[in-house]
Amino acid sequence: MIMGILIKNIKSLVQVEEQPRGWVCGADMGRLNCLEDAWVAIEDGVITDFGTMSDFGRRSDCGARDGNGTIDDYGKSVDCGAGDVNRTMGDSGRRGGFEVIDAAGRFVLPSFCDCHTHLVYAGSREREFIDKVNGLSYEEIARRGGGILNSARLLHEATEEELFRQAMERVNEIIAFGTGAVEVKSGYGLNVADELKMLRVIRRIAQESPLTVKATFLGAHAVPAEYKGRAEEYVDIIINEMIPVIASEELADYIDVFCEGGFFGVEDSDRLLNAGVKYGLRPKVHANQLSFSGGVQVGVKNNAISVDHLESSDIEEFEVLKNSETMPVVLPGASFFLDMKYAPAKRMIAYGLPVALASNYNPGSCPSGDMRFMMSLGCIKMKLNTQEVINAATLNGAYGMGISEFHGTIARGKVANLFITKEIPSLDFIPYSFNTPIIETILLNGKVTRRGADKA
Repeated sequence: MIMGILIKNIKSLVQVEEQPRGWVCGADMGRLNCLEDAWVAIEDGVITDFGTMSDFGRRSDCGARDGNGTIDDYGKSVDCGAGDVNRTMGDSGRRGGFEVIDAAGRFVLPSFCDCHTHLVYAGSREREFIDKVNGLSYEEIARRGGGILNSARLLHEATEEELFRQAMERVNEIIAFGTGAVEVKSGYGLNVADELKMLRVIRRIAQESPLTVKATFLGAHAVPAEYKGRAEEYVDIIINEMIPVIASEELADYIDVFCEGGFFGVEDSDRLLNAGVKYGLRPKVHANQLSFSGGVQVGVKNNAISVDHLESSDIEEFEVLKNSETMPVVLPGASFFLDMKYAPAKRMIAYGLPVALASNYNPGSCPSGDMRFMMSLGCIKMKLNTQEVINAATLNGAYGMGISEFHGTIARGKVANLFITKEIPSLDFIPYSFNTPIIETILLNGKVTRRGADKA
């Protein structure tokens, strides 16, 4: 019987923690603890131990129960991504019942924690992409019935089963790209029935995929066409009709609002977040994407776990965030796709703030859930270094969805969500080679989920 997995001869075990932290901020974002020539052991879905190969024979808590075991006592190794992948230690007659993966020349990293996505949606919006290419702005497309309202129409016409089928294709795609935990928002329903339909699909994803999933209720994503000019009335419906039933069915962990001119102002955002808190939904905020909207301030006021976008942010916002428990989340994929300015992530870090990096996977402003590409944009467009983008995409991303106690780093007792690269020359190669498949083996919840190149 297989008791667990031992990964040995690791070129570098990345993001190791002896004393787990909730997040990293400021100068600490530029530091990564890595073990060279390392091993890591996994049992019952969690990381049980790790160390260097030189100390392995002296360890008594990694499968060699009598304390005298050496690496060879675990049996014949299984080459990472090749060979007889079903051979285990038990099969070879050795002690322990551990499958051994030889990761010589390879890096092992914790899976990405993508704390901002909208991956449950119907259809696509490539027509709007062409409109953007032809010079129309995000606001102009929205005024013509495009944008979020277009997705709301498509979602209304889709069945729950069809929504789930489409979403699972995206789920499998992001798993192949190295994501192990994801936050998913509603917000393309904009009425009671369709918001519930989205949240039930998100719950089913959590039940039927190996991902760790957090659900966010985003009924305040846009003002429905029938409430144009009457946003306050729609906010009343969210507060009085949507939130109570969502809370009663335990369909969401968080509540979110698009705090922006033309969408929801500070006063309405404050009302919505307060109402959600009363039902046990911690706030998140779409803040300062298009303007200095006050979204950061209303988020921190309501103890939001994160404020996301932040393209329009400066010292005033930095100071508000400085002594808060709110994670700033940057979404460079949206800036890239919309050809807009990027959030000042480097300045945030210099100010001593933490920063998380997420994909914003959605059909209108970032039709991609590839966190490696987001890391590359973080380096190229935001001038972050490799260590900073890895911290932003793992530990700080985990904090941004409330799971950093058990995700985001390699630490004893944390969930064994990690991936093994191919043989690559350095850690910097990961954001450098943004379109080169480099992931060879993926483990989620301590089980090998995928072997082979990172393609869906």
